Amino acid sequence: MAHAIRREETAFSLSPIDRKRPAKKDAGYLKWLHELPCLVTGARPIEACHVSYADPRYGKRERGKSEKADDRWAVPLSPSEHRRQHSMDERAYWQSVGIDPLQVALALYGCDRDNTMAEIIIRNARMR
Repeated sequence: MAHAIRREETAFSLSPIDRKRPAKKDAGYLKWLHELPCLVTGARPIEACHVSYADPRYGKRERGKSEKADDRWAVPLSPSEHRRQHSMDERAYWQSVGIDPLQVALALYGCDRDNTMAEIIIRNARMR
């Protein structure tokens, strides 16, 4: 007798289709992001831009309908760049500026809110 494999049972699923998960919020982290310059332009002030697309290389799962991304997937963007990012396909936006936002988001989240290290991460991401 054959066993039917449901999507949520596969090893390759990034987002079980029938399980919603609340976003992990970190207000202190978002507040700290506002101290940083824009990832694209270097301008200030910024808005916290949550990257929504999935990428298994970074353990970033797909969002379900009406789900928000965890705060660790946020990067600092100027208001104008944030609007531009929302006005087009998200992946196309990041390709157009030549930055991998998920790599930067993980590096920023992992730098323990060290402003000096964060500014180095942002400056290096812009130089690519």
